[in-house]
Amino acid sequence: MLNLKPERLDAAEFAEQPVAIAGKAFVADMSGALYWPSEDALIVADLHLEKGSSFAARGQLLPPYDTRETLARLAQAIDRFDALTVIALGDSLHDTGAASRMDPEARETLAIMQADREWIWITGNHDPEIDGAMGGHVRDELVVEGITLRHAPRPGRVTHEIAGHLHPAARLYMHGYSIRRPCFVGNGLRLVMPAFGTYAGGLNILDDAFEPLFASDGMAVWMLGQEGLYPVATRLLKED
Repeated sequence: MLNLKPERLDAAEFAEQPVAIAGKAFVADMSGALYWPSEDALIVADLHLEKGSSFAARGQLLPPYDTRETLARLAQAIDRFDALTVIALGDSLHDTGAASRMDPEARETLAIMQADREWIWITGNHDPEIDGAMGGHVRDELVVEGITLRHAPRPGRVTHEIAGHLHPAARLYMHGYSIRRPCFVGNGLRLVMPAFGTYAGGLNILDDAFEPLFASDGMAVWMLGQEGLYPVATRLLKED
Protein backbone atom coordinates (compact mmCIF):
# COMPACT_ATOMS: atom_id res chain seq x y z
CA MET A 1 0.00 0.00 0.00
CA LEU A 2 1.06 3.57 -0.63
CA ASN A 3 1.89 5.38 2.60
CA LEU A 4 1.89 9.16 2.46
CA LYS A 5 4.89 9.61 4.72
CA PRO A 6 8.66 9.23 4.45
CA GLU A 7 9.61 6.06 6.34
CA ARG A 8 12.63 7.71 7.93
CA LEU A 9 10.48 10.24 9.82
CA ASP A 10 8.12 9.81 12.74
CA ALA A 11 4.51 9.94 11.55
CA ALA A 12 3.71 12.22 14.50
CA GLU A 13 5.69 14.96 12.75
CA PHE A 14 2.94 15.06 10.12
CA ALA A 15 -0.10 15.18 12.43
CA GLU A 16 -0.56 18.84 11.50
CA GLN A 17 0.73 21.43 9.05
CA PRO A 18 1.05 25.23 9.26
CA VAL A 19 -1.19 27.09 6.84
CA ALA A 20 -1.23 30.84 6.18
CA ILE A 21 -4.37 32.59 4.95
CA ALA A 22 -4.16 36.28 4.12
CA GLY A 23 -1.30 36.71 6.57
CA LYS A 24 -3.02 34.86 9.43
CA ALA A 25 -1.50 31.69 10.91
CA PHE A 26 -3.54 28.50 11.12
CA VAL A 27 -2.85 24.84 11.82
CA ALA A 28 -4.38 22.23 9.52
CA ASP A 29 -4.98 18.95 11.34
CA MET A 30 -4.91 15.41 9.98
CA SER A 31 -8.55 14.99 11.08
CA GLY A 32 -9.64 17.57 8.50
CA ALA A 33 -10.17 20.31 11.11
CA LEU A 34 -8.44 23.71 11.05
CA TYR A 35 -7.19 25.39 14.24
CA TRP A 36 -6.83 29.16 14.55
CA PRO A 37 -4.39 29.73 17.43
CA SER A 38 -4.89 33.47 17.86
CA GLU A 39 -8.66 32.97 18.19
CA ASP A 40 -8.45 29.61 19.99
CA ALA A 41 -11.00 28.36 17.46
CA LEU A 42 -11.44 25.01 15.75
CA ILE A 43 -13.07 25.11 12.32
CA VAL A 44 -14.69 22.15 10.57
CA ALA A 45 -16.77 21.84 7.41
CA ASP A 46 -19.49 19.58 6.06
CA LEU A 47 -20.20 17.22 8.95
CA HIS A 48 -23.34 15.92 7.17
CA LEU A 49 -24.73 14.47 10.38
CA GLU A 50 -27.50 11.89 9.86
CA LYS A 51 -26.70 11.30 6.21
CA GLY A 52 -27.06 7.58 6.81
CA SER A 53 -30.58 7.91 8.22
CA SER A 54 -31.52 10.23 5.36
CA PHE A 55 -30.48 7.62 2.81
CA ALA A 56 -32.29 4.90 4.78
CA ALA A 57 -35.54 6.86 4.56
CA ARG A 58 -35.21 6.68 0.76
CA GLY A 59 -34.49 2.97 0.76
CA GLN A 60 -30.69 3.19 0.43
CA LEU A 61 -29.33 1.37 3.45
CA LEU A 62 -26.02 2.52 4.93
CA PRO A 63 -24.62 1.54 8.32
CA PRO A 64 -26.37 3.97 10.72
CA TYR A 65 -23.21 4.97 12.56
CA ASP A 66 -22.00 8.01 10.62
CA THR A 67 -23.17 10.61 13.15
CA ARG A 68 -21.59 8.70 16.02
CA GLU A 69 -18.27 8.32 14.18
CA THR A 70 -18.20 11.93 12.98
CA LEU A 71 -18.88 13.31 16.46
CA ALA A 72 -16.25 11.01 17.99
CA ARG A 73 -13.59 12.28 15.58
CA LEU A 74 -14.68 15.86 16.21
CA ALA A 75 -14.42 15.32 19.97
CA GLN A 76 -10.88 14.03 19.53
CA ALA A 77 -9.91 17.12 17.53
CA ILE A 78 -11.46 19.44 20.12
CA ASP A 79 -9.57 17.65 22.90
CA ARG A 80 -6.31 17.79 20.95
CA PHE A 81 -6.41 21.58 20.63
CA ASP A 82 -8.61 22.32 23.69
CA ALA A 83 -10.35 24.94 21.56
CA LEU A 84 -12.53 27.53 23.28
CA THR A 85 -14.64 28.05 20.12
CA VAL A 86 -15.90 25.65 17.47
CA ILE A 87 -17.13 26.93 14.10
CA ALA A 88 -18.90 24.54 11.71
CA LEU A 89 -18.98 25.83 8.13
CA GLY A 90 -22.36 24.63 6.92
CA ASP A 91 -23.92 21.34 5.87
CA SER A 92 -23.36 20.22 9.43
CA LEU A 93 -26.74 18.50 9.14
CA HIS A 94 -27.49 16.47 6.03
CA ASP A 95 -31.01 17.91 5.87
CA THR A 96 -33.37 20.08 7.92
CA GLY A 97 -34.90 17.02 9.63
CA ALA A 98 -31.56 15.58 10.74
CA ALA A 99 -31.70 17.01 14.25
CA SER A 100 -34.95 15.16 14.98
CA ARG A 101 -33.39 11.86 13.86
CA MET A 102 -30.31 12.07 16.09
CA ASP A 103 -30.38 9.46 18.84
CA PRO A 104 -30.07 10.44 22.53
CA GLU A 105 -26.45 9.29 22.72
CA ALA A 106 -25.42 11.55 19.83
CA ARG A 107 -27.29 14.49 21.36
CA GLU A 108 -25.53 13.91 24.68
CA THR A 109 -22.14 13.73 22.96
CA LEU A 110 -22.82 17.02 21.20
CA ALA A 111 -23.96 18.68 24.43
CA ILE A 112 -20.79 17.58 26.22
CA MET A 113 -18.63 19.03 23.45
CA GLN A 114 -20.54 22.32 23.57
CA ALA A 115 -20.22 22.72 27.34
CA ASP A 116 -18.01 25.64 28.41
CA ARG A 117 -17.19 26.71 24.85
CA GLU A 118 -18.73 28.89 22.17
CA TRP A 119 -20.27 26.91 19.31
CA ILE A 120 -21.23 28.51 16.01
CA TRP A 121 -23.16 26.82 13.21
CA ILE A 122 -22.82 28.45 9.78
CA THR A 123 -25.80 27.57 7.59
CA GLY A 124 -25.31 25.66 4.34
CA ASN A 125 -27.33 24.49 1.37
CA HIS A 126 -28.26 21.24 3.17
CA ASP A 127 -29.09 23.01 6.44
CA PRO A 128 -30.41 26.51 5.66
CA GLU A 129 -32.19 26.28 9.00
CA ILE A 130 -30.74 24.64 12.12
CA ASP A 131 -32.97 23.33 14.88
CA GLY A 132 -32.52 25.15 18.19
CA ALA A 133 -32.13 21.74 19.84
CA MET A 134 -28.65 21.58 18.30
CA GLY A 135 -27.48 24.28 20.71
CA GLY A 136 -24.93 26.97 19.90
CA HIS A 137 -25.44 30.05 17.74
CA VAL A 138 -26.50 30.11 14.07
CA ARG A 139 -25.05 32.50 11.46
CA ASP A 140 -25.22 32.76 7.67
CA GLU A 141 -21.53 33.64 7.68
CA LEU A 142 -19.00 35.05 10.11
CA VAL A 143 -16.21 37.60 9.79
CA VAL A 144 -13.35 37.31 12.28
CA GLU A 145 -10.24 39.51 12.08
CA GLY A 146 -10.99 40.27 8.43
CA ILE A 147 -11.38 36.58 7.48
CA THR A 148 -14.82 35.55 6.20
CA LEU A 149 -15.98 32.12 7.28
CA ARG A 150 -18.77 30.83 5.03
CA HIS A 151 -20.15 27.60 3.65
CA ALA A 152 -19.71 27.92 -0.11
CA PRO A 153 -16.64 29.69 -1.54
CA ARG A 154 -17.40 32.71 -3.68
CA PRO A 155 -16.32 32.37 -7.34
CA GLY A 156 -13.54 34.50 -8.73
CA ARG A 157 -10.45 35.98 -7.16
CA VAL A 158 -11.70 36.19 -3.57
CA THR A 159 -9.33 36.70 -0.65
CA HIS A 160 -9.60 36.41 3.15
CA GLU A 161 -11.99 33.45 2.93
CA ILE A 162 -12.33 30.02 4.55
CA ALA A 163 -15.08 27.80 3.17
CA GLY A 164 -16.22 24.23 2.65
CA HIS A 165 -19.03 22.92 0.44
CA LEU A 166 -16.91 21.45 -2.39
CA HIS A 167 -15.53 18.49 -0.41
CA PRO A 168 -12.05 18.73 -2.01
CA ALA A 169 -10.18 15.48 -2.60
CA ALA A 170 -6.90 14.73 -4.37
CA ARG A 171 -5.79 11.71 -6.38
CA LEU A 172 -2.09 10.94 -6.25
CA TYR A 173 -0.03 8.45 -8.26
CA MET A 174 3.36 7.37 -6.89
CA HIS A 175 5.52 4.30 -7.32
CA GLY A 176 2.84 2.50 -9.29
CA TYR A 177 0.17 3.06 -6.62
CA SER A 178 -2.87 5.34 -6.62
CA ILE A 179 -4.53 6.91 -3.60
CA ARG A 180 -7.47 9.29 -3.34
CA ARG A 181 -8.01 11.22 -0.13
CA PRO A 182 -9.74 14.37 1.17
CA CYS A 183 -7.53 17.46 1.22
CA PHE A 184 -7.19 21.08 2.15
CA VAL A 185 -6.64 23.33 -0.86
CA GLY A 186 -5.59 26.98 -0.74
CA ASN A 187 -3.41 29.66 -2.27
CA GLY A 188 -2.41 31.79 0.71
CA LEU A 189 -5.41 34.05 0.14
CA ARG A 190 -8.27 31.62 0.68
CA LEU A 191 -8.77 28.03 1.82
CA VAL A 192 -11.31 25.34 0.99
CA MET A 193 -11.58 22.71 3.70
CA PRO A 194 -12.15 18.97 3.35
CA ALA A 195 -15.50 17.54 4.36
CA PHE A 196 -15.32 16.22 7.92
CA GLY A 197 -18.36 13.92 7.75
CA THR A 198 -17.87 10.16 7.68
CA TYR A 199 -20.10 9.71 4.60
CA ALA A 200 -19.32 13.06 2.98
CA GLY A 201 -17.29 11.89 -0.04
CA GLY A 202 -15.11 14.21 -2.12
CA LEU A 203 -14.70 16.06 -5.42
CA ASN A 204 -11.34 15.92 -7.24
CA ILE A 205 -9.62 19.30 -6.99
CA LEU A 206 -8.78 19.09 -10.69
CA ASP A 207 -12.50 19.22 -11.42
CA ASP A 208 -13.76 22.29 -13.26
CA ALA A 209 -15.58 23.43 -10.11
CA PHE A 210 -12.26 24.51 -8.57
CA GLU A 211 -10.96 26.45 -11.57
CA PRO A 212 -12.85 29.70 -10.82
CA LEU A 213 -11.36 29.68 -7.32
CA PHE A 214 -7.70 29.00 -7.99
CA ALA A 215 -7.02 29.26 -11.73
CA SER A 216 -5.25 32.61 -11.57
CA ASP A 217 -3.27 32.11 -8.35
CA GLY A 218 -2.33 28.43 -8.33
CA MET A 219 -2.99 26.24 -5.33
CA ALA A 220 -1.32 24.38 -2.49
CA VAL A 221 -2.62 21.00 -1.37
CA TRP A 222 -2.43 19.21 1.98
CA MET A 223 -3.67 15.64 1.70
CA LEU A 224 -5.16 13.64 4.58
CA GLY A 225 -3.37 10.31 4.96
CA GLN A 226 -3.98 7.42 7.32
CA GLU A 227 -1.36 8.65 9.78
CA GLY A 228 -0.89 12.33 9.01
CA LEU A 229 -1.42 15.36 6.83
CA TYR A 230 0.99 15.83 3.93
CA PRO A 231 1.77 18.67 1.52
CA VAL A 232 1.59 17.34 -2.04
CA ALA A 233 3.13 18.88 -5.17
CA THR A 234 0.32 19.71 -7.60
CA ARG A 235 2.33 18.19 -10.50
CA LEU A 236 1.73 14.77 -8.93
CA LEU A 237 -2.05 15.11 -8.89
CA LYS A 238 -4.24 13.28 -11.37
CA GLU A 239 -7.83 13.51 -12.50
CA ASP A 240 -10.26 10.73 -11.62
